[in-house]
Amino acid sequence: MRSSRRTSKPSEGQARTGKPSEGRRIAVVLFQLGGPDSLEAVEPFLYNLFSDPDIIDFPLATLARKPLARFISSRRSKKVAEHYKEIGGKSPILALTNQQATALQKRLDKFIDAQVFVAMRYWNPLTDVAAASVADGKFDRIILLPLYPQYSVTTSGSSINEWSRRFASKGVEQKLVHHFYDNPKYIDAIVDNVNKALGSFRSIDRSKVTLVFSAHGLPLSVIQKGDPYQDHIEQTVELVMKRGRWKSPHVLCYQSKVGGAKWLSPSLHQTIHDLAEHGVKHVLVIPVAFLTDHVETLHEINVEAKHDALRLGITNFVLMPALNDHPKLIEALADEVLKRAREV
Repeated sequence: MRSSRRTSKPSEGQARTGKPSEGRRIAVVLFQLGGPDSLEAVEPFLYNLFSDPDIIDFPLATLARKPLARFISSRRSKKVAEHYKEIGGKSPILALTNQQATALQKRLDKFIDAQVFVAMRYWNPLTDVAAASVADGKFDRIILLPLYPQYSVTTSGSSINEWSRRFASKGVEQKLVHHFYDNPKYIDAIVDNVNKALGSFRSIDRSKVTLVFSAHGLPLSVIQKGDPYQDHIEQTVELVMKRGRWKSPHVLCYQSKVGGAKWLSPSLHQTIHDLAEHGVKHVLVIPVAFLTDHVETLHEINVEAKHDALRLGITNFVLMPALNDHPKLIEALADEVLKRAREV
């Protein structure tokens, strides 16, 4: 496979090369979910997702996983494609992740000799592309940075497992950013976005705006096996509320449930219904676990949940944008990288 080469302009999946500096040459690999880049890519994207052993795991899964993934992706692709069609015909996640990578590269250039790569888990540029480029780069240290602030085996864990399958380390030292939900600059970025979004309510008393923190859900079976995701999410919300000092009521809920197993609750759908039943009129949804906007924020929240909310009598429903390339987020990511770059 042809590896990515350095250019003066970021290519798809790779940020600009850092300027030369003394010391070790460092590769920084950003891991993200990925998303279909066309409507035709929706079904193969879903197939890759449901083929993941860290997502679909049960007795005899090795034999049944791929046929099951083929069935699920075929069955769901038409409906999911309609969702993507309503937000522009493709996922914005690669473009937004490339913006993050470019901003991170620019900040790292001030301190270290580093090159930033993007590795998507389920769609292009896939992990093997980044692995080939890093292998060609003769780096002294590799820093693995999943763009999931809260750790889960189904997200960060899956990406790192795939990296291990695709990258032959050959003795190159690797450092992992396990999580960064408690990084103060990450918390500041969320607080800043919340404050900006609250401006949308103008003359409304802020104490009457309910803050709905929505995180991607997980099956309870994953949490019961010791996954720290729920704890990380709850701590994130606590840190944000403490830092924000708002008088607004708040609630944490979960979204994106798939299948019939029990998942973390309450769901976003149920939360919207409960708030409406209690006469709440003003809602700000904060996508607390999503660093980039994609179908789960732009459609699941801002189309589906918003439609339900307005139908049920909530008069003001606002989605806070994901952090995307917020300067404070980039500072947080850079701090996590620099900390590991300078470790002896």
